[in-house]
Amino acid sequence: MAISDPIADFLTRIRNAIKAEHRYVDMPWSKIKQNIAEILKNQGFIESFLVKQDSKKRGTMRLFLKYGAGRHPVIQGLRRMSKPGLRRYVKHEDIPRFYGGMGLSIVSTSQGVLPGNEAMKRNIGGEILCLVW
Repeated sequence: MAISDPIADFLTRIRNAIKAEHRYVDMPWSKIKQNIAEILKNQGFIESFLVKQDSKKRGTMRLFLKYGAGRHPVIQGLRRMSKPGLRRYVKHEDIPRFYGGMGLSIVSTSQGVLPGNEAMKRNIGGEILCLVW
């Protein structure tokens, strides 16, 4: 069965794994999902991730989730912003900042997928993919 919104599926798999307190979550691989996972790792929301490519366009990705003291997940919430039916584009000054800068917005720009604060520094707008807190 084809998935109409692979990024929403990616975020939902992470959300479900966190609620079930799983150590890791497996999902189909794509370049954009790998870019989002790299941003989550660099920002400290996940421990790491592995990619196993079966061919040039197919593969599996495993994300290792990060938990704090008392088995509380680092990721408290995920929200898909731009959807296939309603794309949301923002200018660099309109990229959302929330939770006093502790939240993370992920933006797809002409220079690749970037964290919101990096896109603001570079004065680049784009499609806002998701929010993570």
